[in-house]
Amino acid sequence: MVLLGWKGCKKEDWGDAMPRKPKQPCAYPGCPRLSERRYCEEHRKKVASVYDRYTRDPVIRRKYNGQWQRIRKRYVSVHPFCERCLAQGKLTPVAEVHHILPLTRGGTHEEVNLMSLCRSCHMILHSQLGDRNGKSH
Repeated sequence: MVLLGWKGCKKEDWGDAMPRKPKQPCAYPGCPRLSERRYCEEHRKKVASVYDRYTRDPVIRRKYNGQWQRIRKRYVSVHPFCERCLAQGKLTPVAEVHHILPLTRGGTHEEVNLMSLCRSCHMILHSQLGDRNGKSH
């Protein structure tokens, strides 16, 4: 499948024609690095590790293991676009795999309980569900 965008060009032909969002300072206290995301690469891993260790329920944390990574990779290979955007006719690459019934409420990693989403749709979905900080698991 070829994605067409700016003036009908193929995405690989865009080159430097499309402006990128300017890099911002890393949000980690005292870090001078610039990043396209909230945290630089080094601190993104550190913040995720702290979140997993202290914020995520230990029972749930054990369910996000190597087996989950394989299930997620296989699901994304079959569903490479955000399913909510696709329903609106937009092709947005998948960023996250959502559990329809959260693991905290008895959900599983089975394909019928998964949904490919972009970051934006995932945050919107969790905010509509009333989950604190955008996610419940």
